[in-house]
Amino acid sequence: MHFVILGMIVVIIVFAPQWWARHTFKKYSQQNDSFPGTGGQLARHLLDKQGLHDIPVEISTRGDHYDPSEKVVRLLEGHYKGKSLTAISIAAHEVGHAIQDQNNSPLLRSRTKLVQFASITEKIGSAAMIAMPFVTAISRSPALGLILFISAIASLFVSTIVHLVTLPVEWDASFHKALPMLKKGAYITKNEEQAVKKILKAAAFTYVAASLASLLNLARWIAILRRR
Repeated sequence: MHFVILGMIVVIIVFAPQWWARHTFKKYSQQNDSFPGTGGQLARHLLDKQGLHDIPVEISTRGDHYDPSEKVVRLLEGHYKGKSLTAISIAAHEVGHAIQDQNNSPLLRSRTKLVQFASITEKIGSAAMIAMPFVTAISRSPALGLILFISAIASLFVSTIVHLVTLPVEWDASFHKALPMLKKGAYITKNEEQAVKKILKAAAFTYVAASLASLLNLARWIAILRRR
């Protein structure tokens, strides 16, 4: 019974932030024709105000994000074409990342390098996990299998570090870049400010959930390793 309760607590801790973020985005996604432009148009406007004329704004099918390697802001179609608090808040948030890139933010540079490194290590880790039983059976060497298993665990650890580094990057984009821009430019009213803060906070919480899930996955594999 205690293990069931503990399991439920862990599930809540890991998935509650993600659920809350989705709930918040949906809550403030109602279209508001009083806004002078869409999320995509606001992103374009804010980029131009920062002198970032060469950074395009595109519709994305893989989530809202700023790509520092291709220098482009990408928004989901609903946020690109939408006139809602969620659309303009997320648009401003992604522009915040573009400003970080312009300012050569050490945190953003570190995250970009880690993401590239994590992509490589994930592929190596996946290959190691798949190859482990075959290599162990052919070589009849448990030690070699253990090395491959540890390699896979290490790849998960790198992913966890990426998520942890991401948190302050996202928080800065939301509350030190996006919110000041929206307030200073009077793109939101005083009454809308609290809702925008919730949306920007929810955007950061999606990475909290990703970090917790990554840590949970890492802990699970370490527990498996200890039983061997």
